[in-house]
Amino acid sequence: MKKSNIHHQLLMVLSIFVFMVSIPPTSVCAASLIKGEDILPDTLNSVQYRGKITDSRSNEALVFATITVEGTNIATVSNSEGYFLLKVPKEMPLSTSINISYLGYRQKDILLSALSHDKNKIELDLLSISLSEVNVAPKDAHQIIREVISRKKDNYMQEPLRMTTFYRETIKRRRTYVSLAEAVIDVYKQPYSSYRLDGLRLFKARKDADYSKMDTITFKLQGGPYSALMLDVMKDPYSILSAEEMDYYDFNLDNITMVDNKIIYIIDFKQKKYIEDPLFYGKFYIDVESLAITSVNFSINIEDKNKASAMFIKRKPAGATVYPTEASYLVNYRKQDGKYFYSYSRGQITFKINWKKKLFNTLYTSTLEMAVTDWEMATERRFKGSEKIKPDMVLQDNVEGFEDPQFWGDYNVIEPESSIESVIKKIQKRLDKIEE
Repeated sequence: MKKSNIHHQLLMVLSIFVFMVSIPPTSVCAASLIKGEDILPDTLNSVQYRGKITDSRSNEALVFATITVEGTNIATVSNSEGYFLLKVPKEMPLSTSINISYLGYRQKDILLSALSHDKNKIELDLLSISLSEVNVAPKDAHQIIREVISRKKDNYMQEPLRMTTFYRETIKRRRTYVSLAEAVIDVYKQPYSSYRLDGLRLFKARKDADYSKMDTITFKLQGGPYSALMLDVMKDPYSILSAEEMDYYDFNLDNITMVDNKIIYIIDFKQKKYIEDPLFYGKFYIDVESLAITSVNFSINIEDKNKASAMFIKRKPAGATVYPTEASYLVNYRKQDGKYFYSYSRGQITFKINWKKKLFNTLYTSTLEMAVTDWEMATERRFKGSEKIKPDMVLQDNVEGFEDPQFWGDYNVIEPESSIESVIKKIQKRLDKIEE
């Protein structure tokens, strides 16, 4: 088998540095990650709405649901616990509709006037449909994927976009956070027919890291913001959807569902049994009418520990065996004016470290996510070289932590999970002590 492009593309998405360090506990950065409610509302030009999105029957949280402001390009997503934070301009009419959508559920539209500023509970109804219930003729899954590729120019944006995005990356040692970074990043999104790399420019960022909790190991996430964008498989299709890579996979039409009131094919994919190199497995969600991919949820085959480790580990300490136990990804697309474009992605990888002279192993989990919160057609040229983030940049090494109660201002962000929120509170307490 010819060595796959996969080793040069999507597998670089979560490329981790692992190396020996000796950093004293006093080297913790003094960052200020202020909770949203600490922002002074009378100094901002936006109004905030908080809430939780759940299943109407089970009351379970719906994670990574999409919340959009109708008639605008403003959007956000719910976090892994179903909570969301949405900021809209003060002058926006209360008659404006907010659309909440989630794969497999009926879309709900709510007027701003019906929302309170906090503790909104939005319930979505599950859609249960099967191929026999709708007038959709089943097709060969391989043929559907080929049509997806052939219709790329018709279905996806062919003009450059300027996007405002919120980005977060975290590293945990077992259940304890040892690193947290957040940023507002400007993106020059190249047309989907272009092979040029998307451009990124750092606008606002903040971080906190406590390397004393990592023993003698430090993980650093290389090229995190670029990695999030590389999950856009329709823009960078080389790992799964190129003509060469498709031959390495089996595709199967699993079922259908609905999202945004559209019928969606669910197509499973996994590497062929005779393929030895670790590839991907997961599900494509494809709009039946347009044959555009609306979402992809996938993971890497890590059955061969040695090969999986070689894909990710750049450097490791002597006396340690390091290998991934999980590597999963998600990317969602949004449709507007008849065209789809990237709207959200998330990647998570967990590593296990076994030491020769230690009884217990150590688990580290690194997570990144990026959400498009606003966009417009690009009216200027690409970012200058001096402005752009380098693809191999380590965000933690290029961002200073600082205190600013109005740091995020009017920008939409992803609501932090409760575990991250507790970290933010601890950081604030530490800063208060420093000021005393």
